[in-house]
Amino acid sequence: QVQLVESGGGLVQAGGSLRLSCAASGIISSMNTMGWYRQAPGKQRELVAGITRGGSTNYADSVKGRFTISRDNAKNTVYLQMSNLKPEDTAVYYCNLAYGSITRYNYWGQGTQVTVSS
Repeated sequence: QVQLVESGGGLVQAGGSLRLSCAASGIISSMNTMGWYRQAPGKQRELVAGITRGGSTNYADSVKGRFTISRDNAKNTVYLQMSNLKPEDTAVYYCNLAYGSITRYNYWGQGTQVTVSS
């Protein structure tokens, strides 16, 4: 089974930075998209950033210019560098990996808490 192991969450003051990591293991197609979602209290889960194997990225408007997603294909690892954090960034952040056409495979990490204090 595919496993996604996240790390890097924590408590940070507004304006600070955090770097999230997510390492995937198991039987996984190399042709996959990885990304980060987040869910704040009382809010729906939303896409923060995504990245293809080839490095194409997309970001939520709210994080453009502040967050950077990257990946290391050799390590099956995706990163989210978060800078200039704001209290509204406070959420549980979830790593996601998806691939497949006829059968779509979609995997999630356990979530890591990011709390930004003012």
